[in-house]
Amino acid sequence: MNNKIKIFFAAGLVLALGCNSCKQKATTSAADYTLSPEAGTTYKAGDVVKVKVNLPADVKPDSVVYMIETNRIGSSKDTSGISLKTDTVPLGIKILMAKVYEGGKSQDVTTNILLLAGKAPEQYTYKVEKTFPHDTSAYTEGLQYIDGVMYESTGDTGHSTIRKVDLQTGKVLQQTKLGDQYFGEGLSVIGDKVVQMTYREKVGFVYDKATLKLLKTFPNNVGVEGWGMCFDGKKLYLDDSTNRIWFLDKDTYQQTGYIDVCDDKKQIDSINELEYIDGKLYANVYQTDDILVINPKTGAVEQRIDMKNLYPESERPAGRDWGNNVLNGIAYDAVTKRIFVAGKKWPKMYQVTFVKK
Repeated sequence: MNNKIKIFFAAGLVLALGCNSCKQKATTSAADYTLSPEAGTTYKAGDVVKVKVNLPADVKPDSVVYMIETNRIGSSKDTSGISLKTDTVPLGIKILMAKVYEGGKSQDVTTNILLLAGKAPEQYTYKVEKTFPHDTSAYTEGLQYIDGVMYESTGDTGHSTIRKVDLQTGKVLQQTKLGDQYFGEGLSVIGDKVVQMTYREKVGFVYDKATLKLLKTFPNNVGVEGWGMCFDGKKLYLDDSTNRIWFLDKDTYQQTGYIDVCDDKKQIDSINELEYIDGKLYANVYQTDDILVINPKTGAVEQRIDMKNLYPESERPAGRDWGNNVLNGIAYDAVTKRIFVAGKKWPKMYQVTFVKK
């Protein structure tokens, strides 16, 4: 074998060994660290989820730390995994992570699961107790009854308002019109102030409760859009067109947490106008006849109230507004325990009770 051939042979051997070395490194790359269960696996609240990291045969971890979202849920010295109890875990898509420690270094491995409600919601319907006049120009987005007055936020660009309404007559007692560039959405009365959100303008308004005079504006960068809102006496709840309900600080309007709304079958999108009644969230679902009763700690739908035919579709105006004349607006009189519901541009507001089917 001459020298040139020897050199080429040696070079080829080095390249071959180098490629084998690359292959060996590839077998221990991050791509070969996986986490069970498989991404997108669905569970129901109360199920036990086996969380286990899967590593190449030549990797011997010093320890593995498991987390759900940002919360540590367990650890092990090997790949045996842990059992995650889900009975107190809020619902929705949850990110699971294993942090694998080996030789002074760490490698993060993630997956996700969808956690749904543990049981189907109870089915309810309604009984109309009384009706009241409602302004058919009011594109109802927010509704709250307090101190004998109905507070209403109306939407529609160029026609948005915040107003006080006399329940018995439907007449507007006091009103502030929003600028034509704004589309009004949910409202909440907090002490001596009223807070109102806007749809896509990313702005919130604070008014004096007595006069509805605008006191200040603030940026609203929470969520996708601004939709429904309510107040439980400590924090605000805001939804955003998805199945997420955000928690806001009542003074700063900054995000402090959230829940994702799910029943036992799926995530429920388009959560709209909200009301807090006796420890539960009551929510319209946009363009449906449903009111959901939601656990504010977990996001589980505990009851579904069928409001079909409250204002029959056959009686609603034809034309461009037909698809928008939908159920929207829930208000509660905490003193007399009355519940009121309304709709966008509906001619009546209804006092109702909810009864089990």
